Amino acid sequence: MATPSDAAVRADTIAWLERAVIGLNLCPFAKSVHATGRLHLAVSGAQDADAVEADLRRELQDLVALDAAVRDTTLLVLPQALPDFLDFNDFLDRADALVEALALDGVVQVASFHPGFQFAGTTPDDVTNCSNRSPYPTLHLLREDSVARAVEAFPDAAEIFERNIETLERLGPQGWAALDVGAGRGAA
Repeated sequence: MATPSDAAVRADTIAWLERAVIGLNLCPFAKSVHATGRLHLAVSGAQDADAVEADLRRELQDLVALDAAVRDTTLLVLPQALPDFLDFNDFLDRADALVEALALDGVVQVASFHPGFQFAGTTPDDVTNCSNRSPYPTLHLLREDSVARAVEAFPDAAEIFERNIETLERLGPQGWAALDVGAGRGAA
């Protein structure tokens, strides 16, 4: 499989963000961050977990070095690394350990998206997995303060997950495929 260009990775990721995450309102906080240009999208050239960790370190440091009004959140997209969901999922322990080693625990959290994302207790083809499916393995770096403010401003934040399940079940696999966001096709 040919490696996509950075421009193609960016375009695919923005299409997923706009059509699925924002378009389906899977994350009610994403629209304003994207619209105001406070979302940073970094495409990694990493091909293994060690290189991903180095890129993650840099992006974490860059995020906290800037004011949230300039960069509130970062998507670190990994088009050449961790294609297998279980390997990606295992890497999340390293990501959390890095956050702790950088003394950013309680400052930044790492959320995860992957083309083959699968919640425990679901089958691979369960459409509800699509809430966390993206075109490429992606680490989402979120400022804890921003998350807390967003949850405070959104009265039913605890219900987001349940609403996403209902939205995706109504949409169904064909509806998800029609979004043409590349998330979940051919995932390992």
